[in-house]
Amino acid sequence: MRKMNVGIIGATGMVGQRFISLLEGHPWFTVTVLAASARSAGKPYREAVGSRWAMPSPIPAAAADLVVLDAVKDKEKIAASVDFVFCAVDMKKEEIRDLEEAYARLECPVVSNNSAHRGTPDVPMVIPEVNPEHIGIIPAQRRRLGTKRGFVAVKSNCSLQSYVPALHPLMDLGVSKVLACTYQAISGAGRTFATWPEMQDNVIPYIGGEEEKSEKEPLKIWGKVEQDQIVPVSAPSITTQCIRVPVADGHLAAVFFSLEHKVSKEEILRRWAEFRGEPQLLGLPSAPAQFLHYFEENDRPQTRLDRELEKGMAVSIGRLREDSQYDYKFVCLSHNTIRGAAGGAILMAELLTAKGYMD
Repeated sequence: MRKMNVGIIGATGMVGQRFISLLEGHPWFTVTVLAASARSAGKPYREAVGSRWAMPSPIPAAAADLVVLDAVKDKEKIAASVDFVFCAVDMKKEEIRDLEEAYARLECPVVSNNSAHRGTPDVPMVIPEVNPEHIGIIPAQRRRLGTKRGFVAVKSNCSLQSYVPALHPLMDLGVSKVLACTYQAISGAGRTFATWPEMQDNVIPYIGGEEEKSEKEPLKIWGKVEQDQIVPVSAPSITTQCIRVPVADGHLAAVFFSLEHKVSKEEILRRWAEFRGEPQLLGLPSAPAQFLHYFEENDRPQTRLDRELEKGMAVSIGRLREDSQYDYKFVCLSHNTIRGAAGGAILMAELLTAKGYMD
């Protein structure tokens, strides 16, 4: 397989930085273009990002000297020089939709971290281990866009990247209702403690838009491709609360659920242990060997100890037990800027490549 040249649109933001960090040394993809807003354009990347670089490792040398392009004004140049782009821009939703479709119409596939297209019926919103079959909608989207190569594919919201994978192996048992309370890291807002000192020793019981996304997006993820659209399922009924907590990285969830077909705790644990998705079967470069990890200890998973499990691409689960109001409850954890953002998008790009959609 030839190495593909890729661009990162929105390269100076938190998720853009994570893309750059994770793609260093990637066996399939080489970052050759970085783009951001007009105020960053024309500067070497190290100058454009400056003190805002928030990753634990230094800026990769190959990226540091790349001159940042204007994501909007230079889109024709960018689309012509790469095989596809990752998109993680901070713009209004309407502007993001227009920008992503503009790249697609220029025959440049877009793998997006943004929410703008998650509700578009012919845009696949993919957790690669959960609903890889949804990429089969891409030919229908190409017909709508009038493209041969170009398309938009998106990843889901970071807040549901732990509990949707944990519930997925149980869906054939009739998961009927779900209550999920998420405790979300400040990096999910693109912030660090240095840039958001008000979050130290503080909890904010509201994150704009998160609860709506967390309740609606799983229904599309579990939906079916029918003709030229993805039709969401009508169940389970999901209710959520999303809370910002003073943690740098890692979204924790407390989950309660009911089943139409009752099973033992041992059966649930067996299903989690044996679950393998398409990325594991294909041996994709970013795929965790074991996607779902269960901890027997009562005090695990812990954010600081377990968010980096399998290079941040695994889901950690613990404290499965019967509940007095629902059938069962558990806690789970995922790394929000790796599995929940850039890493999940890279894995989706690997899946799209392996399935021939980047040809």
